[in-house]
Amino acid sequence: MAWITKNSATAQIEKRDQPYLTPALRQDLSNRVLPRYEQKKGALLACLHAVQHEYGWVPHQAMLEIAQFLAISPGEVIDCASFYEEYWLKPKGTHLISVCRSIACEFCGHEKITQAIKDKLGIDVGETTPDGLFTLIELECLGSCDTAPVALVDEHLHERLTPEAILKAIDDVRAGKGGHH
Repeated sequence: MAWITKNSATAQIEKRDQPYLTPALRQDLSNRVLPRYEQKKGALLACLHAVQHEYGWVPHQAMLEIAQFLAISPGEVIDCASFYEEYWLKPKGTHLISVCRSIACEFCGHEKITQAIKDKLGIDVGETTPDGLFTLIELECLGSCDTAPVALVDEHLHERLTPEAILKAIDDVRAGKGGHH
């Protein structure tokens, strides 16, 4: 078996001039978050959340800054951020479409919902439209099994979905009518 290798030792991380962990964010984390943990490393998830909340995703530069802030290795930050699905390691679209793929939604045809979205937007699960407007993901459970299949458009739950209903929800978002349905 051949090993696929990549030259990560010389990989370049895109950096911007201003830090992601701004002085204000550092102060907030130092005053509000760090005191809750016996060791700085314990605040790693909270730091990742703070950056993602501020910027919508966690850039590699921010992970390096978090590592320095917490006095841990960059690898520990990257391992943690890449392990959890909730952290975005690349920018996502302005609007997030999350289709439930739990057993109830699978039984009720979530695949047809996902396929309709993929066909309409021209993207696959995990991708963002070229205009940066929509990102499509699938989640394990949205906790609405009795109204399956379901999906979130931004933070609005759409229940008992049909392919036509989810396409209408997308059109509504494009028209500025929000994700309600």
